[in-house]
Amino acid sequence: MITTEQIKEVLKGYDMNNIHIGSLGGHSALDVCRGAKKEGFKTVVVAQKGREETYTEHFKSDGSKGCVDRVIIVEKFSDIVKPDVQQRLRELNTIFIHSRYFWVYCNFTEIENDFLVPIFGTRELVRKEERDEEDNQYDILNRGGIRIPKQFSRAEDIDRLCIVKASEASRGYERAFFYVSSFEDYQKKSAELIANGTITEESLKVAVIEEFVIGPQINLNFFYSKLTDTIELLGTDMRRQTNIDGLLRLTAQEQLDVLKHAQPKYIEQGHVAVTMKESLIQQAFELGTRFVSATAQYGNIIGPFALQGAVVAGPPKEEFVIFDVSMRIPGSPGTMFTPYSGYLYGESMSVGQRIAMEIKSAITEGKIDLIVT
Repeated sequence: MITTEQIKEVLKGYDMNNIHIGSLGGHSALDVCRGAKKEGFKTVVVAQKGREETYTEHFKSDGSKGCVDRVIIVEKFSDIVKPDVQQRLRELNTIFIHSRYFWVYCNFTEIENDFLVPIFGTRELVRKEERDEEDNQYDILNRGGIRIPKQFSRAEDIDRLCIVKASEASRGYERAFFYVSSFEDYQKKSAELIANGTITEESLKVAVIEEFVIGPQINLNFFYSKLTDTIELLGTDMRRQTNIDGLLRLTAQEQLDVLKHAQPKYIEQGHVAVTMKESLIQQAFELGTRFVSATAQYGNIIGPFALQGAVVAGPPKEEFVIFDVSMRIPGSPGTMFTPYSGYLYGESMSVGQRIAMEIKSAITEGKIDLIVT
């Protein structure tokens, strides 16, 4: 693991008056870059060859327009750990903003042990999103006393409607969901998915089986400031997914007809800004506070994170049930179009801008080493 002392040594060589905010070319790079530019920073994007035009052409900085100042093009995203790429990032005095893309397309171990560029956030925690990791997101949620769906370690014990989350055969970073209400149902549906190549026997062995939570889905997008020891709710959203989103727009009879020829898929394609009723806000903040405390053994999570779940009706009361965690910047640029950051700052703010504000404050206060790993 890259040590705190190694990162401090890198920071000693940085010109704090000429910092670049960096990101990988996908997921939330434009959100990061726009926010950084608004706070007066320069930006750099590491883009994969063949997928670079978004950054080199369409949103390239050009006078008063655009937000991407520099682009480093690599053959594949994982090349970001190559010594020459790291060197270029350090020469630009880069503070790197990690995202889901960063951890999906690069190797966890290489990022943790070999990527000698300061990362805004908690380097060690992102691995905990993976459900087959030791002390994973479920363990952290349980430590925080945060309600999660009932889980079943044995398919034979299924006694209610459950969702099974198994990695896809073709793309291990995406999950194939299916619903079951009994062991027999589980056997039949899993066998069908293995036979048609959607999942593998290996992915099924480590799949999560959990109670299906019925309620409006809300992603709570938080920001924890290590500088001020405060938690902010930046915004709320919900996912838009292929192809379930299209199926839900059909009538019941049309859905039945389509499902004879296609199976639902839950691949994230975008987000929709949503709001929640004001009486839920206190409960949301309590969850965020508990989660930060539960990450204390890792030095507390730094910056943005999201608790993704649904609100159940009760009895005894309406309550959030959390079934997924993002331990870095969420992929939704739409959070700024919900009112919560505006209630705090007077105007709505993107996650990218809030990150840049924190970095600017840390530089001004001489505490940049507190918010990077």
